Amino acid sequence: MEGKSEAVVSPPEVLARMDQLIALSLVGQHTIAERLGVNVTDLTCLGFILGAGEEALTAGRLAELAGLTTGAVTGVVNRLESAGYARRVADPRDRRRVRIVPEESSAARVATAYEPTYRRLTELFESYGPDELAAISDWFTRAADAMRISLAEIRGSLAS
Repeated sequence: MEGKSEAVVSPPEVLARMDQLIALSLVGQHTIAERLGVNVTDLTCLGFILGAGEEALTAGRLAELAGLTTGAVTGVVNRLESAGYARRVADPRDRRRVRIVPEESSAARVATAYEPTYRRLTELFESYGPDELAAISDWFTRAADAMRISLAEIRGSLAS
């Protein structure tokens, strides 16, 4: 792996590099989804289900996170159940509601698929100092916020 660049780069150059990373990430997501026997939307939703931890998601919350309708989420959950990645359980506080929880082996199956990528990215992050990592982390957080706002704007303009 190449060392860190010391060259000054402009925002458009950084944006172009980010576009390349996003394109490669999309191809990677499709490849991992295929390996796991699901589609990319289902893989994305599985990520939200796994990320919820002990606070299992309702179908409505999963729909919000994924930007899907509740009807679409029903199909996603049906497919994840069929593939052995998730299941519906009754909400202990309100038996009329269901929550979606991962099957016990789901996290390990997904981690195995992502292991080579995450290992390489961890090695890359380890090459940065604490201040640089804080800046990278801040950028990811703020970029995700910007993306959420942009997606809402795009969806709003498509609805009009």
